[in-house]
Amino acid sequence: MARPSPLPPRPPLSRPLFSSQIPSLPPPTPQTEKKQKKEEWSLADFEIGKFIGEGKFGKVYLAREKQSGYVVALKVIFKKKLEKYRFHAHLRREIEIQHGLNHPNVLRLFAWFHDATRVFLVLEFAARGELYKVLRKLHHFSEKRAATYIASLAGALVYCHEKHVIHRDIKPENLLLDIEGRLKIADFGWAVQSNAKRKTMCGTIDYLAPEMVENKAHDYAVDNWTLGILCYEFLYGIPPFEAEDQKDTLNRIVKVDLKFPSTPHVSAEAKDLISKLLVKDSSKRLSLKNILKHPWIVKNADPTGSCCE
Repeated sequence: MARPSPLPPRPPLSRPLFSSQIPSLPPPTPQTEKKQKKEEWSLADFEIGKFIGEGKFGKVYLAREKQSGYVVALKVIFKKKLEKYRFHAHLRREIEIQHGLNHPNVLRLFAWFHDATRVFLVLEFAARGELYKVLRKLHHFSEKRAATYIASLAGALVYCHEKHVIHRDIKPENLLLDIEGRLKIADFGWAVQSNAKRKTMCGTIDYLAPEMVENKAHDYAVDNWTLGILCYEFLYGIPPFEAEDQKDTLNRIVKVDLKFPSTPHVSAEAKDLISKLLVKDSSKRLSLKNILKHPWIVKNADPTGSCCE
């Protein structure tokens, strides 16, 4: 891979390197995207810090690019595992899609490189980690916090869909938070860039749209469905169609067996938004732009997208 110009300089850190409080990175400016050198990135360009996460194919470390002082997350993927699961083409597609996206609520993929045994992804560092862990700790979110996250997601997906990218696997584990509590969509492993309808069944059981469960062709509206699932989960702490048996979960999804527990902390407006997204006919789901105009979002979402409750 051709090496871009050095990442933008950042001020000296006022706290020890690799502290959990290091701020997340601002996105590169267009100038920094220009490839002024034809060198290759290598592991020698980074100081490696603490281990911060692990996935199916490798591990993630905090790192700092030596020349600019930029703090990043360095994802290390082992080629043996890619071969074992025949995931090479999958990873290539993920890299191509995520590297081409530049939105405040999409985790940036700055660069990638490889050696004999590993592939390295240089990613934006989201200091507050997975939204999943925050949700499990708090059990459910306030309407203000939930609306802020849904608005951030809708805005990011408007951008992605305009670039013909369908994410297809939005769930709390694939959503990260930066130091100021802004949401970032990560993990584009199941994403696809296409104008045509797709037929691959992919994603995570609780978040699958009915058309996927029924093996029908699907389009961008699967992401809209998932926003309805997430909105419900943010407010109630569990996905709406969860059941003890996976088959029962799938049956509930196909039937859109939607039930709202009687809890005082969830308003009728929130239920209205969820009901307009969890619609079996994908063409009748609320559009992303209309999500942003929905009274519940307008009333509750923080325009800055920041949630540090």
